[in-house]
Amino acid sequence: MSITGTSPHIKDTETPVPPRPKRFAGLGGQNVSLIGALVFVLVLFGLLNDNYLSLSNMQVIAEAATITGLLAIVQTVVIICGGLDISVGSQVGVASVVSAMVFTTSGSHAFVGVLAAIGVGLLVGLLNGVVIVYGRVNPTIATLAGLAAYKGLAQLLSDGRAQGYVLNDDVFVFLGRGKIAGLPVMVWILVVTALAVHLLLKYTDIGRNLYAIGGNDTAARLAGIGINKYLVFVYALIGVVCAVAGVLLTARTGSGQPVSGSEGLELKAITAAALGGCALKGGKGGIGGTLLAVALLGCLENGLTVEGINSFWQNVAQGALLVVAVVIQQRRSGERAVGLPH
Repeated sequence: MSITGTSPHIKDTETPVPPRPKRFAGLGGQNVSLIGALVFVLVLFGLLNDNYLSLSNMQVIAEAATITGLLAIVQTVVIICGGLDISVGSQVGVASVVSAMVFTTSGSHAFVGVLAAIGVGLLVGLLNGVVIVYGRVNPTIATLAGLAAYKGLAQLLSDGRAQGYVLNDDVFVFLGRGKIAGLPVMVWILVVTALAVHLLLKYTDIGRNLYAIGGNDTAARLAGIGINKYLVFVYALIGVVCAVAGVLLTARTGSGQPVSGSEGLELKAITAAALGGCALKGGKGGIGGTLLAVALLGCLENGLTVEGINSFWQNVAQGALLVVAVVIQQRRSGERAVGLPH
C-alpha cells in the first residue's frame, strides 16, 4: 500500500529563515573586543587624570608607540607564515648605533647614516633567514641566538654607551620631532608602513602565499610555492623595518642607543601581534588588529605612567595580556590543551 498523502506533522516545504546580520561583522570579533578594551582604558584613565585625553598626550602616546608598531607589523607577517623573530629589539639597537656612528664619525649627510643602518638591517635579516631556512634551525632558537648576538654587537660597536649626537642635523630633527599636517612624522611612517604591508598581505600573490605557508606548509609546497625564498624575504623585510625603527629611535633620543629604548621591544611586538589576532601556529592574522593592539598597549602604558604606577607593573601587564591572548586563541581554535584529557 502506497502512501500518497503527506503527514500533517511534516511540512512540504519550509521557508529558510535568513541569518540575522551580525553587527560589526566586517571588523571581526577580535577587533571589536580590542576596540572595547581600548575605549575602556581611555575612559578609565581619562576619568583619573584630566590631561590624559589631551591632544598633546595623545601625540606622546602615538610617538611612543611608533617603534613598537613598526616591529609589531613585521612580527605579524612572520607569524602569519609560521615563523617568529624575537631578535627584533636587538636589531633596532644595532641599527640605532650604526646610524648615529656613521653620521657623526664620517661627518657626512644624515642620509648616509640612514642608508648604512638600512643596509646593516638588511644583512642581519638575511642572516636570520638563511640560518633558519638553509641551516634548518628552529626560528625561535635562531632568533633567540640573534637576540643575544645582535645586542652584544651593538654594545661592542658603541662600547656600551650612547653614541653620537644627531639633533644638530635637520633630517634627524625632522624624523624625530617634525610634523606633517599636524601629525608627527614618526606616526606617518608607521601609517605608510602599515598600509603597504596590509596591501601586500591582502591583495597580492605574495600575501596569499604567506598565508598558505603558515596555514599548511606541506600543501603550499605541493602547490609549487617556493617556501624557502618567501621565508628569507620575510626575515629580510624584518631587518629593513627594524633598521627604520632604529633610525627613528636615534632621531627621537638624539643619539645611537645600543640597548636603552630597544630592550624589551620583542615582547611588546609579539604581544601586540597575538592580541591582534595572529595565530601563533601561522596562517591567520592581519595588520588592522595588530595596530589596535599596539594602540591598546600604548594607552595602557602611558596611563600607568601618568598615574605614577611602578613601571615594573607594565611588564606584568604585558605578560598577562600575552597569556590572555594565547588562551583566547586556544579556546577559539578548539584544540585540546596540552596535558589535559579529551
